[in-house]
Amino acid sequence: MSDKPESIKALLASITPEIHQQLKTAVELGHWENGEKLTKDQKEYCMQAVIAYDNTFMRPDQRIGYLNRQGNTCGTSGNEEIKNDGKTGLKSNA
Repeated sequence: MSDKPESIKALLASITPEIHQQLKTAVELGHWENGEKLTKDQKEYCMQAVIAYDNTFMRPDQRIGYLNRQGNTCGTSGNEEIKNDGKTGLKSNA
């Protein structure tokens, strides 16, 4: 008996939201919760699983790599004017 899922669909069905978050965190940090470093292959497989899960179960605006193409930036509603403060080079809502 093999522990391998029969298909990508079966694999995705076995991923809970908690596991999805753990995989995302492992990829972001480069290690598992126990501190063990991800191998190159593990990181690649985790990224593939997260992307496939996102595409299957998440709204587009919740997916990894989502870009808002509506013209809104930095969490603004699009109605605020964003100005450079002239000191730090950072932009702020003023």
